[in-house]
Amino acid sequence: MIIPKLHYIAEGDSPKTILENIQKACTSGAELVRLVMENASEKKVLKVAKEAIKITTHYQTRLIISGHYKIAKDIKADGVYLEKTDSCPTLVRKHLFPWQSIGGTANTLADCETLLDKEIDYINLGPFRDTANKDSLDPVLGLKGYTAITDILKTPKPILGFGGITLEDIPDLLKADISGIAVSKAITQDFDSIKTFNKLLNASSTQEQRHTFE
Repeated sequence: MIIPKLHYIAEGDSPKTILENIQKACTSGAELVRLVMENASEKKVLKVAKEAIKITTHYQTRLIISGHYKIAKDIKADGVYLEKTDSCPTLVRKHLFPWQSIGGTANTLADCETLLDKEIDYINLGPFRDTANKDSLDPVLGLKGYTAITDILKTPKPILGFGGITLEDIPDLLKADISGIAVSKAITQDFDSIKTFNKLLNASSTQEQRHTFE
């Protein structure tokens, strides 16, 4: 299973804003979009997810549903993303289609090892820096924290960074064996930055572009 290197976390103050952001990300070249609707009812998430997958399918962009794995299966999304407080990945795996991916949040080496034992497809490790977006945020890792974990954690599973990451951070993160990133704010503020993120990450979309021009 190939996991894209850039994940756009689509958030917004309303379903309309979320869908508009997904549309903008897709038209700007996003390979994967994650739908996040914290504190929304399952009914509302399902309604937005059905609209979101119409957009992402049109652009051949992957859609990941945060938390709601039953909705991910219902609309045949590309996968589900699980926070620490969500359902156990092992139980979720039994419910999903075999081709659907599972990603999970980790803050420590122990978190990573637990997720790997539960056969997730990729890990979002962070936060890289304090974004002040959540009420209870795990300790900031920074570059030293990433390096300390990746030096010990030898796994072929992709490790993606998250938490206030900007374009300037990518070269150092790649040196720390981080294979990709999940971004919300930096992309929402400038959807044109997706192309630069993809280029710096050497994402498959840029490889396809090079192939097209040859």
